[in-house]
Amino acid sequence: MNSRYLGGLYMALAASIWGGMYVVSKINLAIMQPMELVWLRYVVALITLGVCIVLTKQSWKIRWRHFPLIAAVGIVGYAVSIWTQFLGTKLSTAQMGAMITSATPAFMVVFGLLLLKERINVRKAFSVGLATIAVLMIVGVGGLNHSYKLGGMILFIAAITWALMSVLVKQIPNHYSQLTVTFYATFVATLLITPFAVAQLVHTPASSWQQPSIWGGVLYLGVVSTAVAFFLWNKGLQMVDASSGGLFFFFQPLVGTFLGWLILGEEVGVTFWLGAALIVISVSLVLQDS
Repeated sequence: MNSRYLGGLYMALAASIWGGMYVVSKINLAIMQPMELVWLRYVVALITLGVCIVLTKQSWKIRWRHFPLIAAVGIVGYAVSIWTQFLGTKLSTAQMGAMITSATPAFMVVFGLLLLKERINVRKAFSVGLATIAVLMIVGVGGLNHSYKLGGMILFIAAITWALMSVLVKQIPNHYSQLTVTFYATFVATLLITPFAVAQLVHTPASSWQQPSIWGGVLYLGVVSTAVAFFLWNKGLQMVDASSGGLFFFFQPLVGTFLGWLILGEEVGVTFWLGAALIVISVSLVLQDS
């Protein structure tokens, strides 16, 4: 299979997994705080990634000069972006979380220009503006509900930081094992958030840990949506350019919206769908120009 199409397939699978992640996290966040859920997710992911590296006999070696870049991926993407995703989802809905963060591809165009010197023109610039308007429209979902609006703005930060992280990944030499790169970036994020997570963990009622749904959610988030999906996303990014590769991120809101309606019984209004349509248009403009 052509490497570009294979890369797109990897990224589409990762984004679809993350669509389900918002529904699972919404269930767990009814009991847990965002930071402790992120921490538990990463502990499970580190164990999974470490086992995979050993079983597949991947190299653990990374040149020291590339560690700052991998650390930046862990801090910007895996720590800040994922935490804001969970916090924004807790304050809003699973559908809003999946939809607003789908603006990521348009912002990847901006960071692709600044960091990778990828060409940007009127079409791409217009797509970024359109995505921004779409996010502002979606933030209005929930009427006067301040929590929804605050959650929407936090999710906007998540979208921007994930776009920056995705472009940073492309600067890491592709001869390194993506399993190893994902492990080290996740490890950095885990170290960073540990003090904050522990402070939240001690206040979680003991009865919460007796619920099978909680542990099932943590395992899904750690194994599937972190270890597997992060690997697929990073692998796909090495095969396509940043500006067009981000298109596949849109599988996330499609899956997230469907599962949010099917499992959580969430409803959406006209403004939400108008914003979603604008995001589709903005991402399509980027694809057509690539």
